[in-house]
Amino acid sequence: QVQLQESGPGLVKPSQTLSLTCTVSGGSITTNYAYWTWIRQPPGKGLEWMGAIAYSGNTYYNSSLKSRTSISRDTSKNQFTLQLSSVTPEDTAVYYCASRKYYSNTANRDDYDYWGQGTQVTVSS
Repeated sequence: QVQLQESGPGLVKPSQTLSLTCTVSGGSITTNYAYWTWIRQPPGKGLEWMGAIAYSGNTYYNSSLKSRTSISRDTSKNQFTLQLSSVTPEDTAVYYCASRKYYSNTANRDDYDYWGQGTQVTVSS
């Protein structure tokens, strides 16, 4: 059974870079056709697909966040990482990592095979 676990700071100051790591167990991030995704949910709003990194290492980003977002991976640790720069209070959200087979930019929970429990990130001075 694949399990995903997000980790990172719960509080980030405005203008700084948010950095979160998703640690994967029970499966490899290089498994063919697997896509490893970051999704967030601001308070009172719906889920937003942020981007994904493929089993091949290729990356895909939400066009509205692309200029501030970077997703990378460490295959030796079976982890992938989200970096979101120049954060503002509007980036306050619960951040999730999730995985599915084959690429999609869906934010629908039912379209993913596995989800992390989510981690709250607050942007505040």
